[in-house]
Amino acid sequence: MRDERITVSSLGADIRALRKARKMTLVDLADALERSVGWLSQVERDKSHPSIADLNRIAQVLDVSFSSFLQVGVIPQEEGRIVRADARRPIGNRTEGLTEALLSPDLTDDFEVIHSTFAPHSHLKEPLTRPTQEVCFIVSGQFEISLNGEHFSLKAGDSFRLRGEEFRWWNRHDTPCEIVWVISPPIY
Repeated sequence: MRDERITVSSLGADIRALRKARKMTLVDLADALERSVGWLSQVERDKSHPSIADLNRIAQVLDVSFSSFLQVGVIPQEEGRIVRADARRPIGNRTEGLTEALLSPDLTDDFEVIHSTFAPHSHLKEPLTRPTQEVCFIVSGQFEISLNGEHFSLKAGDSFRLRGEEFRWWNRHDTPCEIVWVISPPIY
């Protein structure tokens, strides 16, 4: 049984949103988890609750951080509407030098809002392409990005857009860079 103090209340809807963003069917995800379609359907509809081991496996298959499913000090009457600075859901740091947190209350909208902090002298080692549309705003620091091989230097107050193109990033400076991303569809 799910412990409400541990996992987010939108767990089933978040799993469904992530599955759909990856263009997986219920059958695809159930097969990858070695679970039944019925069980997964019940999890997505919050009729059944995955064990911690199941949740860890779901996170692995959907390529998200396990911590993105965890509750972080949310006030019950604010859940799903308000995200306090000290209660953001951590997405983890799958890329060295990059720490991210969810600014959106959950993943049930057509988009998500992410806060990223890029450590000094960090960079994305391999180019990345995502099937998303993204608008990004540099809150502080300096940032460099290559979009389809074209290089841009950005600073606080600048913004950029990604539409499924290949990109790489760098923070070549001695201070962190903070960026807010609006991403559609949700991918974390």
